Amino acid sequence: MIHSLKKLIPKSVLDVYHRMLAHAADIWYGHPSRRMIVIGVTGTNGKTTTSYFIAKAIEAAGYKTGCTTTAIMKIGSEEWINKTKMTMPGRFYLQRMLKKMADAGCRYAVIETSSQGLIQHRHIGIKYQIAVFTNLTPEHIEAHGGFENYKKAKRLLFESAPTAVLNADSEHAAYYAQTPGLKDVHWFSTHTDRGLRAKDVELRPTGSSFTVDGHRIDLGFPGDYNISNAMAAMTVCKVLGIDLALAAKGLSEVTRVPGRFERVEEGQPWRVIVDYAPEPESFRQLYLALDSMPRTRTIHVLGSCGGGRDVARRPVLGRMAAERADIVIVTNEDPYDDDPQQIIDQVAAGAVEAGKVEGKNLFRIADRREAVFFAMKQAREGDLVVMTGKGCEPWICVANGGKLPWDEVETAREAIRYVLHP
Repeated sequence: MIHSLKKLIPKSVLDVYHRMLAHAADIWYGHPSRRMIVIGVTGTNGKTTTSYFIAKAIEAAGYKTGCTTTAIMKIGSEEWINKTKMTMPGRFYLQRMLKKMADAGCRYAVIETSSQGLIQHRHIGIKYQIAVFTNLTPEHIEAHGGFENYKKAKRLLFESAPTAVLNADSEHAAYYAQTPGLKDVHWFSTHTDRGLRAKDVELRPTGSSFTVDGHRIDLGFPGDYNISNAMAAMTVCKVLGIDLALAAKGLSEVTRVPGRFERVEEGQPWRVIVDYAPEPESFRQLYLALDSMPRTRTIHVLGSCGGGRDVARRPVLGRMAAERADIVIVTNEDPYDDDPQQIIDQVAAGAVEAGKVEGKNLFRIADRREAVFFAMKQAREGDLVVMTGKGCEPWICVANGGKLPWDEVETAREAIRYVLHP
């Protein structure tokens, strides 16, 4: 109902409304960001992991740190799953979090900052000191009215901070480096010689190792993209003057980012990985990370988001899964007000185009819990089950604003136990 009413309000009026709310929230909570050094992280992929890596690296140097991400919220040593199902929470929620961080004695705050949050001015009133760019690929294009608008939306963060930390491996980084008002620009890379670079890289099925400025990091996350996420964190620490030896040690000790390449172990003779990966580029990066992981077969459980979001990507996801997995199981993700079966059919159509056969190596199972159990029943020793699209999200969002409680990892655990001990 509220969403429908908003469509009737002129954009200019909504724009003023959002700005006023942001200023009001900042004033109400006493300008909490002014009491800390605030780091904003934006980009298409890797924002959550990068934000968490930054917080843990800073914390390892002895500074109390707060963090808000799609997956996890953090104030000092207290961490909990983000149940708002929003990357960047509403203005009053976010300012209240910043106040709690400041009151708890946090010296630093890391804010995962989304393009949607930026165009709704949720960043106004937050005194960002450093803006971090991870990468940029086509996502949420329909919501922004095109890729260029999406790209410009990200730039709002860099207009709000004096210092930028940019991924030199991204072709779009130069655009943000040219943002008027920036005083300092710092670079990081894994493939070029610009800025702080990862050297002596070793990729393993369950992790990676590399050297930064003479400091060796043994990261508990595989894939080149996770090295890039860690490089962003190390660059931020260098900009802040934080001891890189301590930061490297802190990153080496991170064993889990909820819903991001999260391993599920219940004593089963096959591997299970839960990863958020909601769009084509994150799919590609995930499978690149999985390439070094030995397995007999790959079983992929996936869906696609509703709510009018990036409809064009649905068959693309199905096709990509079909090209890399032996068995594809298409299920519900977050249909919102869209027809869930239509979404499933559109994803499955891409898998069919790639050669998968219904009932043989392609299955449509609307109930996600049933789909997960079915996947575990198909798994044999040496197989790999990959579950994407939900990560650690606590809800499945359905029609009329409904939310069904959901826990991807716990559901996987239950399914594994059921198969092992029927």
